[in-house]
Amino acid sequence: MSERAAIRPAAWYALALVAATQMISLLDRNILAILAPSIKADLKIGDAEMGLLYGTVFALFYALFSLPLGRLSDGWIRTRLLAITIFFWSLATGLAAFASGFLLLAISRLGVGIGEAAAQPAGTSLLYDYFPKRRRGLVMAVLAAAIALGLGGSLVLGGFAAEWWDSRYARGAAPLGFSGWQFAFFVASLPGVVIALLMWRLQEPERGAMEGIVTPRDPHPFLASFGVLGSVTPGLHWVALARRGASPRGWAINLAILVAIVAGAIFMTRWADGFSPRPPLVLGGVPVSPHALQWGVIGFGLFVVANLLQSMRRSDPPAFAVIATSPALVLCVLVGALQSMINYGIMGFTPSFLMRSYGLSQSTTGLQFGLLSAALGVAGPLISGPLSDWVNSRWPGPGRVWVTIVALALSPLIAMWVYRSPSAGDFYLRFTLYSVVLTMWMPPLYATMFDLVLPRMRGITASTYIVVTTIFGLGIGPYAVGMISDATGDLGLAILSINWVSPVIVVLLLILAARVTRDEGAILSRARAAGEPVQTIR
Repeated sequence: MSERAAIRPAAWYALALVAATQMISLLDRNILAILAPSIKADLKIGDAEMGLLYGTVFALFYALFSLPLGRLSDGWIRTRLLAITIFFWSLATGLAAFASGFLLLAISRLGVGIGEAAAQPAGTSLLYDYFPKRRRGLVMAVLAAAIALGLGGSLVLGGFAAEWWDSRYARGAAPLGFSGWQFAFFVASLPGVVIALLMWRLQEPERGAMEGIVTPRDPHPFLASFGVLGSVTPGLHWVALARRGASPRGWAINLAILVAIVAGAIFMTRWADGFSPRPPLVLGGVPVSPHALQWGVIGFGLFVVANLLQSMRRSDPPAFAVIATSPALVLCVLVGALQSMINYGIMGFTPSFLMRSYGLSQSTTGLQFGLLSAALGVAGPLISGPLSDWVNSRWPGPGRVWVTIVALALSPLIAMWVYRSPSAGDFYLRFTLYSVVLTMWMPPLYATMFDLVLPRMRGITASTYIVVTTIFGLGIGPYAVGMISDATGDLGLAILSINWVSPVIVVLLLILAARVTRDEGAILSRARAAGEPVQTIR
């Protein structure tokens, strides 16, 4: 298909539907942030435990299942996959309405993580077969704006629904004995059912036609997907290694990585116990240190990444060559992981910061901060997406990267001004500038990353990105902020402290700007050298 061909109306409908999917994904994921004070009071837990629920528990299953579901999206019908997983995570969100303790709430969060793992790989892959390269900055801007609407909408809906329910019913008189936060989870679960039905009926586009690259039909997508799950899941991956006849060197490398990860997790658990002591969580009658749970999950995720790379190198050499040996792509993933630590740490605790620092109620915080962050989160991507397309058309390759550099170099400086505001009014005024700048990074970085792989590899690329950014971003960001808050008693300081990674991000982006053109031009040669039978449509 010609790069200048007209975009069909069906493409815009698909964009709207995938954007709605991203929006409810973030709504169901982030609603925990506004409900945190009520949940903490009911379940008698602290900020570190809320960080576990908001980040770590969700992150583990989101990261693990993004890999097989990403592989499935590269070979199966993406509209069907999205419809099924949207319905599943909506049911899991509703399950939280019946939680009366930490364990069931954690089960709900892991269910949401499993379902949402397909949203980004399948959604992005789908849209890249509807839209040409020249408009993909705009596509990613719309998705980023939808994410912002989901984040903001979760605060509005959660705060309003919880406070309305609590004001209408006393706990004992409420239907099913629900409290306000439980009712909010139930309401949040409903939109996904409608979107799942619409997604089921969406037309599946021809894979690769937009680039003029022939993509053969995958004869066994589910078998390949289960193969990926088995090859990356700790324990089961040893069976996969044995079946593939791994060399003694391969076994030694895998076991050495495991020993290093276990040692690191033990060290970090002991350090965290000394820095911010927390009482044990009781899971199924067994007391468990929240810090041990946290670093055990992080270690699990890191081992999954190591297993993925070992497996990919043996089972799909072209994908390994294009993804793992592209310095520009690796840099994109590292930047996304570090910036996600900042974003999730900030968004996970800013509602609590407003209520704690300025005495705002739950519904007031949800309405004010939710609407403001949604509106500004839409503005930033819709500015940077088309802007990055324009800059890239005049400066192909590094153009989009420089838009990202400007946004991520300025945002931490503005943050120091925002989180020391003397009043709520000052906070909102300063946050306006901060949010616009902070949310400008995603469209140009994502557009750069997905242009560095072949069409059939976009799902597994998105999944790999999700695993790394989830483990480091969602898995560490909220937990780190919560732990520092518990240790210091200063939530504002805890939120600001997560910005220490910003200088590293800027350095990585400068290297990316110098490297991206070379790596984008080497995609086909890398794939062919590794055995990919690439055919192009003339």
